[in-house]
Formats: sequence, C-alpha cells, structure tokens
Amino acid sequence: MSKEVMMQAVIQHEFGSADVLKCEQIPRPSRQEGEVLIKVAYASVNYADLKTRVGGKGEAAFPFTLGLDAAGMVEEASESSVFSPGDRVIAFPKSGSYAQYAIASEALVFKIPDELSFEQAAAMPTVAILSYMLIHEIGRVKASDTVVIHSAGGGVGSMLVQLAKQAGVENVMGTVGSLDKKEYVESLGADAVFTYDTFSEEVLKRTKDQGADVIFDSMAGEVTERSLACLALYGTLVQFGNSSGKAGSFKTSDVHSSCRSVKGFSLGTTRKHAPERLAPAAAKVIDLFAKREINLSIQQVFDLKNAADAHRLVESRNYEGKILLKVL
Repeated sequence: MSKEVMMQAVIQHEFGSADVLKCEQIPRPSRQEGEVLIKVAYASVNYADLKTRVGGKGEAAFPFTLGLDAAGMVEEASESSVFSPGDRVIAFPKSGSYAQYAIASEALVFKIPDELSFEQAAAMPTVAILSYMLIHEIGRVKASDTVVIHSAGGGVGSMLVQLAKQAGVENVMGTVGSLDKKEYVESLGADAVFTYDTFSEEVLKRTKDQGADVIFDSMAGEVTERSLACLALYGTLVQFGNSSGKAGSFKTSDVHSSCRSVKGFSLGTTRKHAPERLAPAAAKVIDLFAKREINLSIQQVFDLKNAADAHRLVESRNYEGKILLKVL
C-alpha cells in the first residue's frame, strides 16, 4: 500500500477574520480523468477570497482551502491529455489554490510560454481574463467611447484601464477610494481619476452633460446609482461585483426611456457553466503579457504560511495592483 503524500495548504475551519487561515499538512489531492494535478508556484489573492472567508458567498463545507487561481507546473495528467508533466500553466483549481498542489479541470488550465514568469502569470488569471471579456465581449467598447472604470487601482481595475487603452479608447476615467492612488491609475493610462464621491458630477462636466458610454461597476451600492446618473443615452452599465457589500438598485424607468442597458457578468458562473468561453480570452491575455504589452503591478508577495497577512493588506485597500502568495 502506497504511503499517502502530504502537502502544505492554508485551511479554513470556520468563517471569520484573517486569523481563521491556518497553514496545515493535509493529503495531496488525487486527480480524476480529465483533470490535471498542478504543482503550485504562486497563487493570487482576490477580493472574492475575502468574501468567501467571512461567509459572504454563502454556506461552505469545512474545512476548505481558498484561492481562485494559480500558476505552476503540471505534475500529473491523463495519457490522452493535451497537457504533460512539466508544462508551465495557469489554472482555476476546483478546490482552492492556497496549497502546494491543486487539481483543475483541463478546460480551466492554460499553457504559458517560458518568457512569462510564474509570478507575473499568477497575477493575471482571474483579473486579466475577466477584464478582457468585460472590455471586448460584455462592454464591447469602441475607441470613440467614454469609459468609466470603478476601483481603478485594484487588480481588475488596473487591468481594465490598460485593456481599454490597448483597445484604442481615447477617454478612460477611473475612480478610486482615495486620490493617493491617482498617480498610479494615471500611470496605467487613465485620462482622469476621481473619487467615488465626485465622479458622477465630474463625468458629466467633462462630457458636456452627455455622460459615459460604458461604465464598469464592481462596487454596487450607491456607486451603481451614481453611475446611472452619469450614463449616456444608449450607454451600458456593466455590473460584475458588489465589493461595497451592498446591492445596487435602479428603476426600470432609469433604462427604458433612455435606451440604456445594464449587463451583468460573473467569471465564477462562466467557469462553472461555460468554461469553453474562457480559452479565447486566456490566449489573448497570455500573449499580451508575454509580449509585455500589458502588465500587472505586484504590490507584495507573501509566503504561503503568511496568507492571513496578505488578506489583511487586501482588506485595508492600502495597495495597488495584485497581492500574491509564494508557494514554491
């Protein structure tokens, strides 16, 4: 009988503060047909991880491991798989990525070239693939559009600003919680940066009361209502999160007479129900990163055992770009 292989992983036994994240020895997961076992090099910390940790994503089966995405190397794959041991990949694991090894469906694993470092690759899966789909498939931005990106200093916001400019959009406006992040967001290509308190009035002023053509909203709550107040006729509000913790609201009369649209998108829902939609976007962003046409600022890298400290930093919102966990 073979000896059980153990690994280090960050385990959560209850909902709560960052203190509930504990690094423990657990059995290495076993791969099923159609799945890949990945030796994780780096995992990223996403805001959704914090929501899951505190119970904001609903019920959970304890204990569990957090983490939406990872970069690393294929350890095991099926004989018929397009993947082989040693392949460098990014992936969306099925049972968390804050661990030395993770399992992912082949449909949610994507090869990366040698010139793309594991560190930069780990920063990109959730935020870059999501952002590419938001810009090109959901928002369908045009060069002539005025685009507003909320939370422009965060991981997704940083990516949306760059991808909007890369798509030729001439007028990109970002919002931030504090103007301390203004210089950073401008360095990404934003043409103007405002706080959540003033953006609606500023957008109207800068567009001569015409409003923004596309607004990307991951905040919800009052930000959604202020967004509708500065959305142009025939404009589109793209809602893809509620980091404020509050639901945004609007009346049907806010949209039908103005010919405006509200569109929703969830990367998690798409991973679960339509994973095949991710591959084209993944190929595009991997190529853009490998060619250094876009990049993500990495604020800090924490050792796996210090995942709680990484969560505290994200909770503080006192950071720019991405926070990673180093697993190797």
